[in-house]
Amino acid sequence: MDRYFRLKENGTTVRTEIIAGLTTFMTMAYILFVNTLFLGENGAGIPNEGVFFATAVGAGLVTLAMGLFVNIPVALAPGMGLNAYFMTVVLTSNGAITWQTALGAVFLSGIVFIILTVTKVRQMLLRAVPHNLKIAITVGIGLFITIIGAKLANIMMVSVNPGTDVNATPVLNSNQFNIVMGDFIHNKDTGLALIALILIAVLMVLRVKGALLIGIVAATIIGIPMGVTNVSGLSGASWLPSFDNLAVGKLDIMGAFGVGIIEIILIFTFVELFDTFGTLVGTASRAGILKDKEKGEKKVGKAMLVDAAGVSTGALLGTSTITAYVESASGVAEGGRTGLTAVTTGVLFILALFIAPLALIVPSAATAPALIIVGVLMMSQVKEIEWDNFFEAFPAFLTIVMMPFTNSIANGISFGVVSYTLLAIISNLVFPKRRVPVHWLLWVISILIVIRYMFLGVH
Repeated sequence: MDRYFRLKENGTTVRTEIIAGLTTFMTMAYILFVNTLFLGENGAGIPNEGVFFATAVGAGLVTLAMGLFVNIPVALAPGMGLNAYFMTVVLTSNGAITWQTALGAVFLSGIVFIILTVTKVRQMLLRAVPHNLKIAITVGIGLFITIIGAKLANIMMVSVNPGTDVNATPVLNSNQFNIVMGDFIHNKDTGLALIALILIAVLMVLRVKGALLIGIVAATIIGIPMGVTNVSGLSGASWLPSFDNLAVGKLDIMGAFGVGIIEIILIFTFVELFDTFGTLVGTASRAGILKDKEKGEKKVGKAMLVDAAGVSTGALLGTSTITAYVESASGVAEGGRTGLTAVTTGVLFILALFIAPLALIVPSAATAPALIIVGVLMMSQVKEIEWDNFFEAFPAFLTIVMMPFTNSIANGISFGVVSYTLLAIISNLVFPKRRVPVHWLLWVISILIVIRYMFLGVH
């Protein structure tokens, strides 16, 4: 075990890695049920049993591959946002695009990723993106995770202004809503989340090993008398997995070509490209993997190949795009440094087929505070950005703030890359003797980003 995962070399132990893997699973387990809401019978139309099976097995197998073949503590599962887009594509097509066809589009986007990875185009991003932007990506993801935690805990809520018809449009204007703090006095979920947040913070200050996991478990137990943790589902629950109505192999690749959904494939590809890049860079930086630049880049390159293969694997099993999860940072925060963390998480996802009722009782109010704490840890790198150099500071700032404010890692990276390239053009024209070196791939990506938003819109 030690020799395979190089535990001593990475300054970790089997116990630490297992706790880290369990923590990652606890913060990600919500996808088992949320994915069904988007892709299931009340969403995109895939049978509920099929979605749950594809989510658990897909996340389990691809995460196991990440741990065994790449040896980094990164877990993967069907991505949030992409599953919502998948549902939107199906529901707004008036029957022209079935869920089978949409799965075909996901499969094809995975093939595109494999080609980009094998040709090492994706790996070039590691060398093309400037140092300050890489740090900003890590910090931005920290804020992005914090927002997710705050929303899951109902600490952050939206107040719609009087007279606003929320059914008239899915997107509200800035004068139609306000972001407000949740009522932690009368809202039991918010109250439990604050209790868990304080508990985990205290444990972190006391340097207790497994602070995040202990906090999640303790909050789940405390939530029982509070009426937040619902244990009624355990009574008479079936602990055997259902293999009825699976969607395995039911994707329609030729149909994807037939309905001309190249735009959809490109959007799946674009969002996944930058989401995965940001997550891998952010998590790898936090885990110390990129300290050795050459070895770190090689590992992230292998991780990108597993991620690319995972996209098509998920489509074959019957789920939307499988991608690296930012929640992996919670396991890293618990000390996870090797693939044993990912292997533990992957095994738990597969076992979730048998422990679904138990996983279901953990409330989001118990897991959300862990994500907020992870945000604190990832924010620590903000001090490394050259804030006294506006040329470096402005793109970094946009990268950081646009991730949480637009609810998209891809948007944050896009704003950072384009602004950096634009400022470099102006600076090099005005000060030719102080030319800023810009990797050629950054120019190409900037052009593609502009084209993407101009012709494919915002998704």
